[in-house]
Amino acid sequence: MKQHQYEITVKHIADAQGNPSGYTEVLQFNAYNHDDLFKVLEHISKAKLFDDEKTKAFAVGLKLFGETLLENKDMPLFKDFMPQFIEFMKTLKQTVKSQSNESVTMEKGEINE
Repeated sequence: MKQHQYEITVKHIADAQGNPSGYTEVLQFNAYNHDDLFKVLEHISKAKLFDDEKTKAFAVGLKLFGETLLENKDMPLFKDFMPQFIEFMKTLKQTVKSQSNESVTMEKGEINE
């Protein structure tokens, strides 16, 4: 399967108390996905489920996890979880679709209250 290639970079900014990070290294790695993450992010953003930062974290985290799950679906660790993940993805796609349609309708002023 052809996959999109991404370079992921994570930099620790501050600890849980707000203190500046003591880490000097940056975590950087390549990741691959069958989906275009920027298109996925665009669709999820239109649904306005979360604020901008949470939407980015959710979309990237979900797609990184999902690709690992799909590539290793026969591993005992993931095998039992696969049906729930598939259902979650169906629900997410339906939610994004309906929320996106609702947002477009509201933007056009087509909802009468």
